[in-house]
Amino acid sequence: MFSLFGCAEMQQVMNQFPQTDGTGLVDISGGLKEALNNGISKQVTKLTTTDGFYRNEAVKILLPEELRKVDAGLRSVGLSSLADEGLKVLNRAAEDAVKEATPIFVDAVKNMSFADARGILMGDDSSATNYLQNSTSTALYGKFNPVIKNSFTKVGADKVWANIITKYNSIPLVNKVNPDLTDYVTNQAMNGVFKMVAVEEKNIRTNLSSRTSVLLQRVFSLQDKKI
Repeated sequence: MFSLFGCAEMQQVMNQFPQTDGTGLVDISGGLKEALNNGISKQVTKLTTTDGFYRNEAVKILLPEELRKVDAGLRSVGLSSLADEGLKVLNRAAEDAVKEATPIFVDAVKNMSFADARGILMGDDSSATNYLQNSTSTALYGKFNPVIKNSFTKVGADKVWANIITKYNSIPLVNKVNPDLTDYVTNQAMNGVFKMVAVEEKNIRTNLSSRTSVLLQRVFSLQDKKI
């Protein structure tokens, strides 16, 4: 459902822009919007599936440094399965939350100006992704944070981690911990989203066969010439 919704939303935005800018010039803004659409519809939606984060080494959420001692402590007292489950449920919460990203991305893409577009096109392999990151991070955090919190409950992460922290803090002589996992997973989920958009952007910039429309071919041929 999300994948179809994401593509439809972004395509609606894309259809508002012709392949020229009204003066016969190549519509750079429209081409970059299409490239970002591809990044969202082809790559970000992968993160919303089961194991979208957990089985993807590029974006898998690992434990924060302060909790690595918790992981090691649990394993040292024979609770490896609990430690494994703790890591998995953090990734499950992120997978659930990323479904909220599409409307925010749609707004950012709509607001891309011609000046933004030309600078992005002639930039490096992640310039469009960086634009999206700079344009959406505040809104994404505000959206993701409560969703991550709800997702913790939905996937059972809150109970798993309450149990983990209780077990760890009961180990003799350890320094007790009380981490803010909601904030941590929110930021890691956002990082994962932008990494996946960057994958598709680099692909379109460097692989001619990935330019699957006339508009992408016309726009990114300008980048190839660096004019």
